[in-house]
Amino acid sequence: MSTQLTARDYTTSQEVRWCPGCGDYAILKTMTRVLADVGAERENTVFVSGIGCSSRFPYYVETYGFHTIHGRAPAVATGLKLANPELDIWVVTGDGDGLSIGGNHLLHALRRNVSLKILLFNNEIYGLTKGQYSPTSRLGTKSPSSPAGSFDAPVSPGLFALGSGARFIARAIDVDKPGLGGVLEAVHRYDGAAFVEIFQNCIVYNEDVFESFAGKEHAVDRQIHVRHGEPLVFGAGNAKGLRFDVATMALEVIDASERADEVLVHDETNATLAQLLLSMEAPAMPVALGVVYRVEDRTFEAAFYDNHPTRLKRTGRVADALRQTNTWTVT
Repeated sequence: MSTQLTARDYTTSQEVRWCPGCGDYAILKTMTRVLADVGAERENTVFVSGIGCSSRFPYYVETYGFHTIHGRAPAVATGLKLANPELDIWVVTGDGDGLSIGGNHLLHALRRNVSLKILLFNNEIYGLTKGQYSPTSRLGTKSPSSPAGSFDAPVSPGLFALGSGARFIARAIDVDKPGLGGVLEAVHRYDGAAFVEIFQNCIVYNEDVFESFAGKEHAVDRQIHVRHGEPLVFGAGNAKGLRFDVATMALEVIDASERADEVLVHDETNATLAQLLLSMEAPAMPVALGVVYRVEDRTFEAAFYDNHPTRLKRTGRVADALRQTNTWTVT
């Protein structure tokens, strides 16, 4: 009988090198706890990352890991999944790594539905290279690369994933242990490309950028935790709800106690509702957290191995495959 592992068993002896107070610490702690809770096999679990603060993640988890090159983590992870489809592969990236140089690779991993668990840490800044504005930075963000304020229209990671054909899209906040933990457990259970945007606080270069909804004093009125089959309500005592306004073709906040029959019920299989939820921004509207969109579909690796005699099962060794080659003499 195997011994139940604890969060400490998934923690390496490596010195964690993030700035004190960085939101990555909270994500790491929640991740190791979830791995223990779901009974993840360390020998079959792999973390793949690109470049950036978030990409140090593989060093700090006691599993297999690859610290790859800028933006290419989804490509490396795809190759790994095809080589050994039995592996449980997590991709850790950031808003800069994943949505700038890596945007193309991320798009194709999502549209192909490769069984990768993709965690995008979004702090709306380039932290590792000292605070330049990133693809998700808001208009007017002042940084070393935009001293007068950024005039680039920011990318919405969730809408990007939806437009790329992702079948699983979720959101969470770095320090929200129950919320983030629940999302990570759902990701672990999902068979296909799962995309999670994690709002992560960069305490040095973009501190409190999400304060308008992540701050404790704003959380009740600015966060809506969506659950499949349940009403879209929030606020103190769930007094507020979301309604679809036909005139504006958008969501609006209503009094849930007086107009309960008009409150929408979350349907995670509805792509149109997912788009509306992912488009909401604080402080005008609450920010949607949890599993926003989830549908089942055939995975890329299953299709890849469809006509393969082993059907997703390895029958040989890598060492043998490397030695199976032809030689010839050039005269």
